Amino acid sequence: MNFTKMHGAGNDFVLVEANDVQRDWPKLAAVICDRHFGVGADSLLAVLSSDIADFQMRVFDIDGSEAETCGNGIRCLAKYVLDKGLINTKTNQISVETMSGVREVRLYKKRGKLVRIQASMGKPQFKAEEIPVIIKDNEKNIINIKSMISYPVTVDGTDMLLNLVSMGNPHAVYFTEQPVSGFPLSQLGPKVEELPVFPARTNFQVVNVINRKQIEARVWERGAGETLACGSGACAITVAAQLYGYVGSKVDIKLPGGTLDVEWDGVGEVFLSGPAETVFTGEWSDEVLLK
Repeated sequence: MNFTKMHGAGNDFVLVEANDVQRDWPKLAAVICDRHFGVGADSLLAVLSSDIADFQMRVFDIDGSEAETCGNGIRCLAKYVLDKGLINTKTNQISVETMSGVREVRLYKKRGKLVRIQASMGKPQFKAEEIPVIIKDNEKNIINIKSMISYPVTVDGTDMLLNLVSMGNPHAVYFTEQPVSGFPLSQLGPKVEELPVFPARTNFQVVNVINRKQIEARVWERGAGETLACGSGACAITVAAQLYGYVGSKVDIKLPGGTLDVEWDGVGEVFLSGPAETVFTGEWSDEVLLK
């Protein structure tokens, strides 16, 4: 099986064309994404044909679970299909089918060279059943269901107000006035992910607002652990920060792996821009799965 290793701001993927291939994708993801015995990546990204879009994207995290969407992955897919000649070089926009809906990706070029990729990530969702989060009957009168701002939880004795939003996948955003570098993410991240109130688990972001145009963050991704960046997470951060009035409509999200640019008008879809890079290509032997 041929594969391409790619990354978006350090959030890395093993990308494969899967149109004519039948595989146990969860098992393959767990093996090929292993950083010691496999290629090494946060997720396996499968590119397939689609009846409703130009391409279909399926994302399997290193634990074998399938993610509904992936902002960094969709940009890597766009660069891949352009580089591989799977779309016309003059094409400026492609559509990608994901589990959370069809997403449009805009390709910006200068003198024929790709200089920017912007993905529409859909409208943020705030209803409890959309996130999803389980709200107890005695909480329904005190929780703002529309925005899910300031949902209180206690994890390992630490009280946190989580801001809940779905970008097609669930996110819990925690704002802190302290530098995010000192936050015990490896300790608290997996526990927030597995809180019983999140029936589908959740992605967790710890966030420090630097100014109205810049935010610093670290992310704990459901199914992958701490990653260097998370595209849908950057969108969720921007939405939550804007609902608080911390930022304007355009924000730079500084993550350990790089910076992602997010735009939201407060009403419609969220737009994500950032890097997409090819690292190397190779071949994967099925014999590895048989060991």
